[in-house]
Amino acid sequence: MSSHIKLWDAPLRIFHWTFAAAVTAAIATGWLGGGLMVWHGRLGLLVLGLLIFRLLWGFVGSTYARWSRILGAAFGVKAYLQGSWREAGHNPLGALSVLAMLGLVGFQVVSGLMATDDIAFKGPLYTLVTSDTGSWLSGLHRQAKWLLVGFIGLHLLAIAWYTLVRRKPLVAAMIAGRARREHPVQQDAQGGSAVAAVLVVVLAVGTVWGVQSVAGWMTPPPAAPAPTLDW
Repeated sequence: MSSHIKLWDAPLRIFHWTFAAAVTAAIATGWLGGGLMVWHGRLGLLVLGLLIFRLLWGFVGSTYARWSRILGAAFGVKAYLQGSWREAGHNPLGALSVLAMLGLVGFQVVSGLMATDDIAFKGPLYTLVTSDTGSWLSGLHRQAKWLLVGFIGLHLLAIAWYTLVRRKPLVAAMIAGRARREHPVQQDAQGGSAVAAVLVVVLAVGTVWGVQSVAGWMTPPPAAPAPTLDW
């Protein structure tokens, strides 16, 4: 029996690092504001596409990327704290962290789609809500960034603790896709084909395109100009 198992599939690893870079860049551009707000909006759409990909990949990806595995782990906190957790992939605290991170970022994306700063930025769905609703969501979007930044800090501290204290190379596993087998019940990940990955990417790109376009589809055409009389 090999001392290592296949843990994270390639599409999930690509998602993870692209997601981390896109969220970091979105926070930075939103913080700096000004002319960078154009890029803040573009990065928000990229993050939306990544979230759609991750949502769908949780149904068709490999073993440890699936929602059934993650949600199952989230309910195993008691076993983990008692030291009887033996499953590979996300442990219960890691599963809860994944759900919280995706939920926070998802809220920021959805609120950002309908937000405005009244100067340089309007979300692609801003015209579909009332001015009061847009202002309310804009305020929530600005406030929630502090919660997201704080959670990212806790996430990084947890990774450092697992790496330096528990001696579990989480970063290396997310780069190489393999991890040490710590119990005989742990098996290689199965599933997550390239065809499924391509289809999910197409669906994610199509969703982002639809979000960008829906406001234009729902905007009534301009009124025809009044006829002029040629005397």
